[in-house]
Amino acid sequence: MREEYLGMYEKIRTLLAEHAINGYAAYVLAPHVARVSLEMNHLYEDLGFRSRTQMGAFMKKNFPSLAKQKPKEKLWKKFLYDTVGEIAPACVSCSDQLTCWSCIVSEKSA
Repeated sequence: MREEYLGMYEKIRTLLAEHAINGYAAYVLAPHVARVSLEMNHLYEDLGFRSRTQMGAFMKKNFPSLAKQKPKEKLWKKFLYDTVGEIAPACVSCSDQLTCWSCIVSEKSA
């Protein structure tokens, strides 16, 4: 993991752990999802899911109180990073900034 991403990783890991349904979700899944969230594709793809629907079901099962807070229109990676006040590394070079739901990157460059 790149050193400049450690703070983001910790914020996402902590957020997920706070909303975990059990110890497995807090101590195994939360660190895994946090690490994968630093990668450059859609979160559901990098986690190995075939669709956003599968991703949503996984999050509802393992982090239900957080899943209840997520707006339906917002993608998971965007939601997680917005919640902790960061911009995901993938968002910086994303070609979909103009259509992403309330994209912080687009707002900051306007």
